[in-house]
Amino acid sequence: MSLSQTEFLRHILDECNYLLKESSQCTFEEFLANDRLTRAVCRSLEIIGEASNKITPDFKEKYSFVPWRDMSDIRNKIIHHYFGVDYDIIWDTINTNIPQLKEGIEVIFSKEQE
Repeated sequence: MSLSQTEFLRHILDECNYLLKESSQCTFEEFLANDRLTRAVCRSLEIIGEASNKITPDFKEKYSFVPWRDMSDIRNKIIHHYFGVDYDIIWDTINTNIPQLKEGIEVIFSKEQE
């Protein structure tokens, strides 16, 4: 059984919530010092990228204000350049882009429920 668009969006929203919660509880230095957290954060970004890749082109076009391509790109950078992960970029993504992404996904949920 394949997952629905709603389920993929729910995965994205769940990971956004996780990333925002974790980043609010530590400084960048604490983040870097915590190997378990850096790995978990990278995994969350991978999940967001994977889920965004499963969203249909029509759905992406309908909600073009969501940075679908950026989600996929960050996932690819993490997956294909693991030993070269730039945690400054990861931290900035969490604190700058994830709040906007979360808001965009919440807008989609509200519009789809109308």
